[in-house]
Amino acid sequence: MSSNRRQCLASIVDHRPDLPEHQNVSLTDLYGSRVFGDRAMRKRLPASCYEALSDSVETGAELDPRVADLVANAMKEWAVEQGATHYTHWFQPMTGLTAEKHDSFLSFSGDRLLLEFSGKELIKGEPDASSFPSGGIRQTFEARGYTNWDPTSPAFVREGTYGATLCIPTAFCSWTGEALDQKTPLLRSNEALENAAIRVLRILGDDRAEHVWPTLGSEQEYFLVDRNFFVNRPDLVATGRTLVGARPPKGQELDDHYFGTISPRILDFMEDSEHELWKLGVPIKTRHNEVAPSQFEVAHIFERATVATDHNMLTMDVMRKVATRHGLVCLLHEKPFAGVNGSGKHNNWSMATDAGENLLEPGDTPAENGRFLVFLTAVIRAVDLHADLLRISIASAGNDHRLGANEAPPAIISIYVGEELDGVCRAMMGGAAPQSHAKEKMQLGVTSLPPLPRDTTDRNRTSPFAFTGNKFEFRAVGSSQSVATPNIVLNTIVAESLNYLATEIENGGGGEEAMQTVITKSLKEHYRVVFNGNNYADEWYEEAESRGLPNYRETVTALGHFATDTNVKLFEDAGVYSRRELEARANIAYENYATAIAIEAQSCLSLATTSILPVAMRQQERTARSVSAAHAADGSLNLGPQEECLTRIATTINDLIKATDELATVTAENGHGDDLVAHAEAMRDKVLPAMEKTRVACDALETMVDDDLWPLPKYREMLFIH
Repeated sequence: MSSNRRQCLASIVDHRPDLPEHQNVSLTDLYGSRVFGDRAMRKRLPASCYEALSDSVETGAELDPRVADLVANAMKEWAVEQGATHYTHWFQPMTGLTAEKHDSFLSFSGDRLLLEFSGKELIKGEPDASSFPSGGIRQTFEARGYTNWDPTSPAFVREGTYGATLCIPTAFCSWTGEALDQKTPLLRSNEALENAAIRVLRILGDDRAEHVWPTLGSEQEYFLVDRNFFVNRPDLVATGRTLVGARPPKGQELDDHYFGTISPRILDFMEDSEHELWKLGVPIKTRHNEVAPSQFEVAHIFERATVATDHNMLTMDVMRKVATRHGLVCLLHEKPFAGVNGSGKHNNWSMATDAGENLLEPGDTPAENGRFLVFLTAVIRAVDLHADLLRISIASAGNDHRLGANEAPPAIISIYVGEELDGVCRAMMGGAAPQSHAKEKMQLGVTSLPPLPRDTTDRNRTSPFAFTGNKFEFRAVGSSQSVATPNIVLNTIVAESLNYLATEIENGGGGEEAMQTVITKSLKEHYRVVFNGNNYADEWYEEAESRGLPNYRETVTALGHFATDTNVKLFEDAGVYSRRELEARANIAYENYATAIAIEAQSCLSLATTSILPVAMRQQERTARSVSAAHAADGSLNLGPQEECLTRIATTINDLIKATDELATVTAENGHGDDLVAHAEAMRDKVLPAMEKTRVACDALETMVDDDLWPLPKYREMLFIH
């Protein structure tokens, strides 16, 4: 084994994490202890101020600036008690990550040190907007941007080694007032959905609900590898995925990792990250081994979509940082390892009223639940009409590696509703009275086991958009992506459908009969998007095409349908995006795609030419000397098989040299361009195939080169050794 790989393994064997002692704190005291949430606000704010802020959080009411001063002072005092010396406006620019600029509370008066934080500083920040992606909205010389406090998402304190920082969730916009972030359009889409949902509820006779908001529970998949392996893999360091690597003898074929016993080192990481997240008020509920070796999952319970989006960003950040102190690296790329499952992020979406009712709860008799059927129909119509936008919302270079494989839904957007709801919908479309299924209990043939309640419908894990009891699970979101964009799209398209159904019911005279007529008509027009079968089957691709469902197999094709006139009108009518804001996001998506491929190409080329080709040459020399020595020892020996071995190595080296020459050429020719679309297309059509040829040659050589020469940690080591 090569010396660097031997050192990696020795370091792993000897690994002893230097972790702080676990503090015996009750979970009730721990949870939210670093959050300026309801508990802290109620304790520290005057009653009138607390009520005003609570009203702003609950209803979106505008906050009086005088209240902001009181909140800022209380927030500062609380944060300082937590050890904070600085504050930051924490926001989500269009990088897919979070951003922050720290300012201290310190103010100096002669030889006196003061701690100050005003309502003005709480509400508004002024970071440089020129270096963030804007998609053409702002030029480099146009630098002014603003962060704007979002009171609906609670402030929190992040701890460091020597202090702490107060983090204030904010929106981020340009000097022109256009959104440069994910939070602003998400908040806009929430309002659009709320207005449409309240309109429908009023038509259905519901006068109790005053507010409706989308809810979200996200499931986050990720890989963990030892940091020693990571730093010895230049491709992982640069791109987050392995650009070369032969498949190991064992992968996930035995299905022995999924829900398996969690190893002690991984469990230590999980418990540590959970405690950090619980302090920040992130409602982590579930942890388990995922399908691929070294792959895991963590899941949140439901919250308002805006807060849940913030919490998912925090989850990714905390896991990356906690992994470091355990000597691990958390990989969030959608496909870090070829040949085993990639990682996604299941987006469980629903709608709730301020009365605590889930609008996608079918109840015991969904066939008789008119309100549920209206909202279900709105979602079906929305997904059918705007499948292109849902596909675009999860498009990225990383996600292209997993969509459509036997691990993730295909790029065709369809809906699974289950047997019971399918029967209800088909009965309505056929003019028959819909029937609800009686709940059953299963007897497992073991006297000591109690009867097991059976759900009225099964699950379909191959569907990209599946109804799962009282929510829709959008399973195609990539693991590294922000959930903001998919939820912006979901909120907007469902709002449009709810408004359409409301108008149709009103035009039909209102009442039960009009509602039934509108539901039936809409289902007939849009039920083609419902598919309860196997989305992985080859036959589905043909059937989907016959149904007229779009199939945008990769990112560049999908993005071509982003800023169409139809989509611009949809978002402008809802007040979510202007044309410039939508076109900017399309431009950024094209640029991100091309840039990701360019970085991968340069990394692959460097790895192949400076790490793999030299050791392959040494192996060729070693083999040639061996064959020559055998000939010299006994010229009568038949050395054909050994000579064939030498020929295979030499031929594969030639293949690698040809592949790297081609990769270098196409990368140089297509590495940049003013036309964003043409640039992205060239990276897809020319650079990606050249990278694949390079990988094929490298992976073949890995199986030929002596283990003591191969310089890179192998899959069999990274995936199975902790």
